[in-house]
Amino acid sequence: MPKDFSFSVNGKSVSVSLDNEETPLLNVLRNALGLMGTCFGCGLDRCGCCMVLIDGTPEKCCTKPVWSVAGKKIVTVEGLGNAERPHPLQQAFLDEQAGQCGYCLGGILISAKALLDKNPKPTRTQIAQALDGNICRCGSHNRIMRAVEKAAATMRGGAIR
Repeated sequence: MPKDFSFSVNGKSVSVSLDNEETPLLNVLRNALGLMGTCFGCGLDRCGCCMVLIDGTPEKCCTKPVWSVAGKKIVTVEGLGNAERPHPLQQAFLDEQAGQCGYCLGGILISAKALLDKNPKPTRTQIAQALDGNICRCGSHNRIMRAVEKAAATMRGGAIR
């Protein structure tokens, strides 16, 4: 017997009916809601490709059962901005050419947003710590760090340190 689960995704209330309440949130986001920015990487909560904000906290969602997010607010990378109005993080990543293949960037952008929401002026060490749960196999780490610093400065209305 299907069960209904309701929560918010990118500011919109959604309800899904599922036979299995253990269905991972990632599957619901991609398959039921068509949000493809959150990617499947390792399937073990280790690589960070599936990072989303759940009530403002960055969490990996490839193994998170949908029942655990009922009534919560989810933000995916699609909820940050769009091509016409990119979030400062998205623009900084474009400006710094911070991605090569781009597969990891959705999760990295979410982790960086969570950091900047809490700390508008992070140090390089704090940025590295915030992104520690995200793996980039292309080796774009230096450009990613510069992009987060640039976005932080833009969001503060100032210049990069």
